[in-house]
Amino acid sequence: MRAAEAILTAFGIYGAIGLIFAAFFVAWGASRLDEAAHGMPLQVRLILIPGAAALWPYLAWRQIRGEGPPVQ
Repeated sequence: MRAAEAILTAFGIYGAIGLIFAAFFVAWGASRLDEAAHGMPLQVRLILIPGAAALWPYLAWRQIRGEGPPVQ
């Protein structure tokens, strides 16, 4: 039972950090990573929140490294 509690606690912490990061990312960080994000309407930014919350370690890493949009 303790292992299950530890796993659930870890997922809860991950999710809480993810939601906090997603709020900041959607407000300011998305436009740093992708030029198409400049001037996005609020409805589109709200759609980004679940993905940003789930992928916050990757997005935070890209923000820290100062990476811009991917080169094609």
